[in-house]
Amino acid sequence: MTSPRVLLVIPPLTQLNTPYPSITYLTGFLQSRRIHTEQADLGIEMVLRLFSQDGLRSVFKQLHNNTAALPREALHMMKAEHQYLEMIEPVVSFLQGRNPGLAARLMEPNVLPQGPRFRGRRTFPRSVSPTDRAKQWATFFLEDLADLVQATMTPHFGLSRYAEQIGRSASSFDQILTSLAQPRNLIDEWLLELFWKHVRRTQPTLLGLSIPFPGNLYGAFLIAQSMKQRHPDLPVVIGGGYVNTELRRVADPRVFDYVDFITLDNGERPLLSLIEHLAGRRPRRTLCRTMYREQNRVVYTHDPSLPDFTMDEIGCPTYQGLTLDRYLTILDSTNPMHRLWSEGHWNKLTVAHGCYWKQCTFCDVGLNYISRYEMTPTERLIRQIEQLIAETGCRGFHFVDEAAPPAALKALALGLLERRITIRWWGNIRFEPAFSPDLCRLLAASGCIAVTAGLEAASDRLLAEMKKGITVDQTALVAGGFKEAGILIHAYLMYGCPSETVQETIDSLERIRQLIAADLIQSAFWHRFTVTAHSPIGLNPAAHGLRVLGPTFQGFAENDLQHEDRGGDTPAWLGEGLRRSLLNYLERRGLDLDVRFWFDEKTPRPAVSSRWLSRLLTHRRIDEETIRERRLVWLGGNVTSESVGTRSRLILRGPQHDRILMLPTPQVQWLTQLLSAATPQQPSQTYPHMREAGTGFPGTASSYNRFLTSQAWKQIRATGLVLV
Repeated sequence: MTSPRVLLVIPPLTQLNTPYPSITYLTGFLQSRRIHTEQADLGIEMVLRLFSQDGLRSVFKQLHNNTAALPREALHMMKAEHQYLEMIEPVVSFLQGRNPGLAARLMEPNVLPQGPRFRGRRTFPRSVSPTDRAKQWATFFLEDLADLVQATMTPHFGLSRYAEQIGRSASSFDQILTSLAQPRNLIDEWLLELFWKHVRRTQPTLLGLSIPFPGNLYGAFLIAQSMKQRHPDLPVVIGGGYVNTELRRVADPRVFDYVDFITLDNGERPLLSLIEHLAGRRPRRTLCRTMYREQNRVVYTHDPSLPDFTMDEIGCPTYQGLTLDRYLTILDSTNPMHRLWSEGHWNKLTVAHGCYWKQCTFCDVGLNYISRYEMTPTERLIRQIEQLIAETGCRGFHFVDEAAPPAALKALALGLLERRITIRWWGNIRFEPAFSPDLCRLLAASGCIAVTAGLEAASDRLLAEMKKGITVDQTALVAGGFKEAGILIHAYLMYGCPSETVQETIDSLERIRQLIAADLIQSAFWHRFTVTAHSPIGLNPAAHGLRVLGPTFQGFAENDLQHEDRGGDTPAWLGEGLRRSLLNYLERRGLDLDVRFWFDEKTPRPAVSSRWLSRLLTHRRIDEETIRERRLVWLGGNVTSESVGTRSRLILRGPQHDRILMLPTPQVQWLTQLLSAATPQQPSQTYPHMREAGTGFPGTASSYNRFLTSQAWKQIRATGLVLV
């Protein structure tokens, strides 16, 4: 019997700076089970094929054959053809980090042809480095070329998606079939050429296509179509985020003319059971969360005796076969938080599967990727970090959780500090009080540089309606703790929530304005609320005052639903004002303007005080009783002392600066022992408890309590002692 050989592919297109993690997780898992598995990211390969001299030469050749039908901007760019051909490969090399010395030349006049993307761009602030200026100009250069391809050759192409509009409106499979029946354009042909190179190289017995987003759907079916035309008996399986949310009710048997199997939710167990089935060791009816066609009907089967693998069993993601130095930085904004999504490689890991809150009414809380909550054991997570550092040479990590739990992040931070592992990391959280200022300082000491989180609506009434479990004031205080620790924040925002009014939207914008002006939030994005089919709102829209209008499910995709809000009033024109305001706020412009300035239509005056945030931060209180239940961790350096008569000089080495305190010698001895015990030194050590720390204090209980309010204690805390 032939040993299984699996080829896992990400079709075009996702981000261009780093691989999307779905196939890296599955490749690592299957390899840990001794199953030969290889992977390919066709998105970056297709883009690099286009952005080469040969690629652009082919594009311009096609355009020269059809000049009569070209828009004016395309004709203008064609006049600079020689410059585009001359500069394309140096620009790509620069954005890959291979030629950093090119920055100065790219900023010289007339070196880069400047198409529509350059127009209306403001001059760079002085704070923007020459390298970042060159990265942004190089990005505009590529975006102009991408726009040219989209306008003249195929509307499908974009730098981070391919034929996304097809995936976003695919309630019927007819639209996919219509698109696949069209003559293939040059980009399609390149995609398939690249794909078949991988097939010839790997000789797979199973092809897996991961479809995380709508912008990957068309590419996946184009590849599947090509495979079935050449090798109809080679099994093709699809899965991924888009499949898990949009294709749960597939009923059109024509889908299986292109793919043999559709798997849902976590792919490890379904893929392994499918490989067992193809090897003759498992009946088809006992597959795990899998759809297939039988007698021209779509069948879904799931063997409940097959549990999902735990986070301790899934192996470690791997980037083997993905040439990381070929990925591109696309710097469309110099905002320090925004650029984390588009600049440089990030190793991807998961602190915890699912969401520990799972109550939000707009979220898919009943689906596996949210509902099945399980933390990755800290020891396991740290081994994965060490393994990926060794494999990639990269010490940047993006934890791709739905919401990383505070307790797990605390354990991770201590584990990293105890082992002296230096990384930079960021991830998604919930704005909740468990993220105390001290915990934020601990996370920063372990390498945390940024967090993302959903504030959704900056309105307590709406947050309560959606069962978000937070308040706006809580969010602001948590953001304050992250700011003090030097950690950046990106906030996800929504408008048009059920029963939301224009007044509430304007009030939300005023609160966001104050948060950004105070530098508590460095980046944000406002989404229009959408009813999704599997959320509590989608499952029972009437309970939330909504009426679903469509689209009618026609056998293929189902997720985003059009709706009518009987209790709310948020017209579409609000979106442009919200978008315009954020674009300016994130560049530190217009933060002192009345928020009504950004809207073309008349809007009500904000009902929120312009001093809401400043008053909140001024009257912030610390719960001393809660603090007494925490443990002490010393984030500073060596602690030494020198006797000076009956007193001693305590010297504290801090991360930023040192402090010297003069205290009674017994207190210095007690503090020296306490800070030593609180210093991360060995894995899984026990840290002193705040209540227990007083038992060794040289004095009475009341004198210990007085010491905890003294200036000396405050200085020790400020230097590096945190209570977590």
